[in-house]
Amino acid sequence: MIWIGFFLLTTLALLPAIAVFRHTARLRDERETALVLHRARLAELDRDMQDGLIAPTEHAGAALEIQRRLLATDAAEAHGAGRGIPGPVVAGALLLVPLSALGLYLACGHPSLPAQPLAPRLAEIRKQDHRSDALLAQLRAGLARMPADDPNRVRGYLLLGQAEAARAHYADAAAAWRQAIDIQFDPEVAARTAEAQTLADGRVTPETASLFRRALDAAPADAPWRIAAEQRIAQSEHQ
Repeated sequence: MIWIGFFLLTTLALLPAIAVFRHTARLRDERETALVLHRARLAELDRDMQDGLIAPTEHAGAALEIQRRLLATDAAEAHGAGRGIPGPVVAGALLLVPLSALGLYLACGHPSLPAQPLAPRLAEIRKQDHRSDALLAQLRAGLARMPADDPNRVRGYLLLGQAEAARAHYADAAAAWRQAIDIQFDPEVAARTAEAQTLADGRVTPETASLFRRALDAAPADAPWRIAAEQRIAQSEHQ
């Protein structure tokens, strides 16, 4: 089935080139036909003058006009031929494109691999999410049982926030990091919390902007995230 798809895609890709080549060949045939007609007309004029059907002056004027057209058509043909590419070369180039693609696919691809439908992959992702939910629930339960003065609580909430942010659960990540900065304030974690809350809300709320300002006030002057935090604050002022 996949080879039928390859054939159809190759045909569609080559259709513009084939159309251009056919158009060029048609134009060349039209010029050759015009040359034959002009030469035949010129020979007919010569016969008419020999038979006395037209006067020499009429013959000279008509012959001059036909010769002018003949030269113009011949010059156009020569000009086009000088820029054109022979038909066999064009056909060989067009044939080389799909053959090269097929060779690259057979050399670098894996046509023997089985199909990977989307539904089983989505089911596997959901299964991994369920396992992650269970692990994070255990982490939350362990943090809740820790004494308030346990220094490992900060590291635990930081780890929880990172895990939730990696799954794009920004509201849960912001909630976990807020727990960490409530225990021990850190300007970088505060900025990360405010950014996660912004992503969760879809905008910079006044509370989030206030957290950005607090993080900037406590941060060193060369903090790499300072410009991004200032941009978020400016965004909140123009919403």
